[in-house]
Amino acid sequence: MTQQAQERPPEREALVYDQVAHKVGEYQDKTGPHAMLRPVGGGREWQAEPGQIRPTTPAERLSAEVKAADDRAGRTL
Repeated sequence: MTQQAQERPPEREALVYDQVAHKVGEYQDKTGPHAMLRPVGGGREWQAEPGQIRPTTPAERLSAEVKAADDRAGRTL
């Protein structure tokens, strides 16, 4: 992540990639020194190091959105 990106946090609910957890999450807010992320489609938030998150690639975004849609479909069956 660039220095400029670290100074300005992502927009709320923007999809970002947590390079430590190796997963995509929706940026929620910053709590103390941590960024708070939520799984795409909902779920339990987790803490991430702000310097270790970055915008998603198109492939990461699509994969996360498809997984969330699959999860929703599985819950309605």
